[in-house]
Parts: sequence; C-alpha cells; structure tokens
Amino acid sequence: MYEAEVGDDVYGDDPTVNRLEDLGAEMLGKEAAIFTTSGTQANLLALLSQCERGDEFIVGQHAHTYKYEGGGAAVLGSIQPQPVEMDELGRMELGSLRTYIKPDDYHFARTKLLCLENTYNGRIVPSEYIEQAKQFADRHNLKMHLDGARVFNTAVKLGINVKEITKYFDSVQICLSKGLGAPVGSLLCSSKVVIDKARRWRKMLGGGMRQAGIIAAGGIYALENNIQRLAEDHEKARILAEGLSKTDGVRIDMSSVETNMVFIEIVKDTGRDIQRYMKERNILITGHRHIRLVTHLDIESSDIDIIVSAFKDYLR
Repeated sequence: MYEAEVGDDVYGDDPTVNRLEDLGAEMLGKEAAIFTTSGTQANLLALLSQCERGDEFIVGQHAHTYKYEGGGAAVLGSIQPQPVEMDELGRMELGSLRTYIKPDDYHFARTKLLCLENTYNGRIVPSEYIEQAKQFADRHNLKMHLDGARVFNTAVKLGINVKEITKYFDSVQICLSKGLGAPVGSLLCSSKVVIDKARRWRKMLGGGMRQAGIIAAGGIYALENNIQRLAEDHEKARILAEGLSKTDGVRIDMSSVETNMVFIEIVKDTGRDIQRYMKERNILITGHRHIRLVTHLDIESSDIDIIVSAFKDYLR
C-alpha cells in the first residue's frame, strides 16, 4: 500500500484502482467493476444502476440490502423494496415469489430486480436454488443481484471457482474488508453498461476518491493472497463452536456452523453484564443473549481457547 502507484481515480487514471477493478471483474467473470468505499455503497450502486424511480426490487425480509443499509434505495433512488420471508439458508420460496411481481400496470411499481445474499448468516445458499432462482428471474424478465460480501467463503467451502456462483447474477458485490482482510473497500462487478451508470452514481453520492490506489493496493493483496486461507477461518469457527457447545448455559446449533460465523444463545442468567465482563478480559462483543461470533485473519488459534474459557468463566 505504501508503494502503490496512484493517480486521480475520478478521472480514471489511478493505475492501482484500475488494476484492482480489472482483477475483480476477471475473477468474477464480469465485464467491468467499480471500487467503492463499502459493501453498502456497492449494493446501493447496483440497485440505482439497474432500477429507475418507481421501480421495485424483491429481497429477503432479513437480507442485508433491505434491513441493514439504511433504506438507501428508497431514500436516494425512490426504489421500492418488496421484502419476502426467507428461510435459514437465505432462500425465498420461488413458487410463491411470483405473487409479489407486480402487473405491468401504472397502478404498481415496476418489479425489476431480484436480490440474493451468499453466505447468509454464515450459511451457504445451495447452488441448485441459485440456478432455480435464475430460471425464475429469466421467466419474469428480472435482473439478479448478489450481495456477495462473503461469497469467497462459499466458494472455498464448496471447493469451487467463485465464477460457478457469480455466473448466474447480473451484478455482484464482494467485500474486500471482511474475511479477505483489506483495510477498506468493496467491488461491484457487472456489465460495462451497469458499471458506467454506477460510476456516475458513485460520484453523485460523494464516493469519487482521488488517489485511492493506496487503499486499492490492499484490495489487490487480499484477492491475490487471502482467498484460500478463508478455510482457516472456517476451521477456527468450528473449533470455537465445539468448545462453546460444551459450555453449560450456551445453546448452539452446530449444523449452522458452515463457514466463519458462530451464533450462540446465552440461556443462563448470571446477573452480570456479559459485554462488560468480556471487555475486562480484552474481548469485545456485541449482543447480550443472542451473540454472533465471527472468525477472521486476526484471530489466532490461541485466541479461541481464551474466548471459550472466558465464556465458561462467565457462566460458571
């Protein structure tokens, strides 16, 4: 990053940003890509670039693009979300999904886009479902967007090339700063037409960065070096889950631990604030009863033992 060659990315002449975008597009099997400050911004650009004012996107009730991104599509793009119930694997029931597609009538918003997420709560959306969703989208003239913040976790877990997942989608967001470990940034990958629109929207949203090659270099390093090591995070999550599953007062569904996320429920009331208790032991967590724990490249194997011991001490 310190040695990155930089230019003005707003003018398209930052060579390191250009290299990152070309690398990401090639890896995901898309024509082009755009570097953004965050996954939220990349997802928003995907919606703004494939929907117009008064259009609609279908999305899971608890999906990130609907629930956790500040309502950006509605606020900034006048794009209506149509949330639909989803199961524990991030699937919306395709048989009933067609009832949410609006008729071609000026009384209704125009349904344009279907959004999926993979992984969903650390679990892998089955490949056969994605293929079926693509067939459904084609039948109803819908585009498909993937919130693929952790899609490389899916690819590594399944032992496949990520293109085997992304080939079904018109646009894909990948996060460089989660499991891949870059300091900041995401990529939106799609067709050249969509990315050209996204570049205009990014500028309008204040996301045009100048000498951004400094941070883009971190993204290049992440894509070139940190994908296969995601398997280490998956293994550490399994070890963490096994340790916590043997802890009295913790409830955990071991079948849900597929990649790098462990969801636990504290079922024993100790009368103590768990966040404060953990902070005193240099462990920072969010949540009190329902807690999500995520392994990543800064978590060592020895840290797992410390965390498990801290939970046992808290619940003893």
